[in-house]
Amino acid sequence: MTKYLISFPAPAMVIPQEDWIAVSDASHAVIREAKRAGVYVFGGGINEAVAPLMVSADGTSTNATYPQTKEFNGGFCVLELPSREAAIEWAAKIAQACRCAQELREFGYDPES
Repeated sequence: MTKYLISFPAPAMVIPQEDWIAVSDASHAVIREAKRAGVYVFGGGINEAVAPLMVSADGTSTNATYPQTKEFNGGFCVLELPSREAAIEWAAKIAQACRCAQELREFGYDPES
């Protein structure tokens, strides 16, 4: 089976304040469904209150990102699924729950990971 990243940037969620509880409940319901189905690997939201840290091979670190990384925020989940079609179905469920489009990416297979 293949692992898929389903994600969205924080600005994509334009939700009226009064709808946040419903969106949260709906998104948690989809994740519970994925867990029951045995396809959930992990997921969460990027903590924007903590600055990204660039760590070099010698262990030194700086508060930075790669120059081409403009912004990385929002939420994501990784699901392990039998097909791209199944991944599209799950991405649609998450999009409906979160009320915003989801980006779907496929992880390359690596027998060592």
